[in-house]
Amino acid sequence: MTFISNTRNFVLREEDGSEHGVFTGKQPRQAALKAANRGEGTKSKPEIIRLRERGTKKVHVFKGWKEIVKAPENRPSWMPEKINKPFVKKEKIETIE
Repeated sequence: MTFISNTRNFVLREEDGSEHGVFTGKQPRQAALKAANRGEGTKSKPEIIRLRERGTKKVHVFKGWKEIVKAPENRPSWMPEKINKPFVKKEKIETIE
């Protein structure tokens, strides 16, 4: 039985071209949400998240932030009452030369 995983790897890319941190997801947005949850952005001052898909020259650019929200009613017992919820908005796709 062959299991084909369609998760993709995205590398966090800085403005100067240096890369660090790998986020996985089926879509670029899923990886961007994971990156936003670790970031320092706020709704009034979102941070720019640049993710390059491994094996390609495409860089997906998002604005991302996180907000502290009330946890859902059916939360498990170990989950705190307030949780971080990430938000992202796609800005553009750039191509590296």
